[in-house]
Amino acid sequence: MAINLQKGQRETLSTGNFTVGLGWDTNESSTGVDFDLDASVFILGENKKILSDQHFIFYNNLQCPNEAVTHTGDNRTGDGDGDDESIIIELAKIDPRATEVCIVVTIDEYEARKQNFGQVRNSFIRIVDNTNNVEIMKFELDEDFSIETAIEFGRIYKRNNEWKFEAIGSGLKGGLQDFLNKYN
Repeated sequence: MAINLQKGQRETLSTGNFTVGLGWDTNESSTGVDFDLDASVFILGENKKILSDQHFIFYNNLQCPNEAVTHTGDNRTGDGDGDDESIIIELAKIDPRATEVCIVVTIDEYEARKQNFGQVRNSFIRIVDNTNNVEIMKFELDEDFSIETAIEFGRIYKRNNEWKFEAIGSGLKGGLQDFLNKYN
């Protein structure tokens, strides 16, 4: 049975081969234009900085060099049930210098479209074991992010040679460039 996480909760990952599923719904009448939310991954070293440009995984770079992290592609509308975007992670393949994998979601063209996460609902991040397709943990973001346009949903980190997941749910007013500035 899946663990339902609370903000800040940390759990040990029981598998090294899993999919991170991210989902959300948008309020139809909010702005009159479609939302395009984008999941991105930053693979960081001990210094909390991206290992290289190739370790920044997003819609224009779907895979890191050793194929440890693979983004399955950009969902430009978020329509449908279930995961809107997915990231496959194989920890056995991850660069040995990596100590953290941060997962963020940003709103494309948020300024021009006058959009923020206050207009997004039913947001979640979940981890599914790829060996048996069973959901092992899920974190539902239930805060009202009324001015935030980017959210760090969660992070996978290594402590004492063990990989863990932490439910973050921390927003900021800005976009993908702000996360790049933070981790570069």
